[in-house]
Amino acid sequence: MRLPAALLCLALGACGFQLRGTADVPFETIYVPTVAGGIGLELKRNIQAGTRAKVVDDAKQAEAILEFTQESREKEILSLTGTGRVREFQLRYRVGFRVHDGKGNNYVPQSTLELTRDVTYDDADVLAKESEEQLLYRDMQGDMVQQIMRRLSSAQKPKA
Repeated sequence: MRLPAALLCLALGACGFQLRGTADVPFETIYVPTVAGGIGLELKRNIQAGTRAKVVDDAKQAEAILEFTQESREKEILSLTGTGRVREFQLRYRVGFRVHDGKGNNYVPQSTLELTRDVTYDDADVLAKESEEQLLYRDMQGDMVQQIMRRLSSAQKPKA
């Protein structure tokens, strides 16, 4: 019974699989502002759980400062029916940010990330489609946090 488990572990290790674990970031402390959209809170939680860096409440005490320059949600019509009613939307979630040391040096230069999702629409299911839209935006926010975390883990210490 132990042999199959050992073979499975050996096979997974041989293919390069490893658990996500903690990300290495080039700073010990970071300040993350709380923004109305909720991405700041989710990002704080991910940094605390997924890195060795400590999130501080005062920007002056932080080695790195995350600054959000933009956060927007947009909804664009993609297609219409023959009678002129909306058939399909595209949801866009865009976040602009940079990470700096407070002295003008960047860990992560100004970056803008954008996620999109296409959604069908039906006049008969207005409430269900509104709920679906909110769930998709929440899912997109989670994906955005993961993308920002990957950017943080690939950041380099600024050259003074």
